[in-house]
Amino acid sequence: MSAQTLQAAQASLAAEHAAVYGYGVVGGRVADGRRAEATAAYHAHRARRDALVRTVRDLGGEPVAADSAYALPFAVPDSAAAVKLAALLEDRIADVYSDLVRAAGGPLRREAADALREAAVRAVRWRGSGVAFPGLAERSADGTTGTDRPTGTDAKAGTTAKAGAGPTH
Repeated sequence: MSAQTLQAAQASLAAEHAAVYGYGVVGGRVADGRRAEATAAYHAHRARRDALVRTVRDLGGEPVAADSAYALPFAVPDSAAAVKLAALLEDRIADVYSDLVRAAGGPLRREAADALREAAVRAVRWRGSGVAFPGLAERSADGTTGTDRPTGTDAKAGTTAKAGAGPTH
């Protein structure tokens, strides 16, 4: 496998670390009726994270460690904000997995495609609507391009890409 594959796997791992953190916030703020959904997503991201640790090692890399905390992209004072955060987490996860789909081959490519699909489905459930090209920010309706999209360690799903500013809870 190439250095590009390892880099994409590391970015996916970093994003999964941040998603696990983010879903801790979501679970603490979301309404009772959606708490089971948040818990299921939390466990799914933990499982993906653990699998990516093994993948990165198999590719010859040292897995990126989780940060102790992540700056959230906006304040999450209530259930509505928690739902918005969950959808954003899934969008960001889809973004990094799309990079891994492009970089990988064989079984790893299939796993990345499955993870991208799962993130897109969860995002639709949280948001109530889908996007035309999940995981492809350069094709999104908001007009952002691939160069506007955070990459590598900036793609941490719970962080803002610009100056790391933002409330932590």
